[in-house]
Amino acid sequence: MPTPTSLVPGGRPRLPARAELLLALLPTVMILLMLWLLETLSNQRLLFASLASSAFLIYLDPGHRANSTRTLLISQLGAAVLGYGCHALLGPSYTGAALALVAVILVMITLDAMHPPAVATALNFAFRAGSGEGNLLLFGLAVGLVVVLLLVQQGSVLRLRRLSVSSTSSSAH
Repeated sequence: MPTPTSLVPGGRPRLPARAELLLALLPTVMILLMLWLLETLSNQRLLFASLASSAFLIYLDPGHRANSTRTLLISQLGAAVLGYGCHALLGPSYTGAALALVAVILVMITLDAMHPPAVATALNFAFRAGSGEGNLLLFGLAVGLVVVLLLVQQGSVLRLRRLSVSSTSSSAH
């Protein structure tokens, strides 16, 4: 395994370019799989675009509080429900979108679950909730896939840290 050359913002070892690309492969494949699944089951592609940002943040720093399973679930699912509710009450309007935006920010602050891509989720659902509850369920499934990605990325980073520590301690002897 290549040795890390520096640290990325969250303290994860930065790897040589080839290893970084391999680490980024999993989120990329996960998002492509999710897009295929969404294309198969729904025509509401934009409702799920914010999850690509979530996946990239998870790749960048899976240990950050903004990328924890709790934060991801509260913020993304809460944003979808709030956006959907604003759409149901006010239709696809700027007023509904503004209300969804403010509501999701308040929920994230109140519950200490800040995950910025969720703001886009609230806006997407407020402007275009599509066929309704089916999109909420499908979005929940997609969030579940992102949680699986998060857990795998956290495991990968833990393994990288262990390999880094063991190679550092063996070279010190």
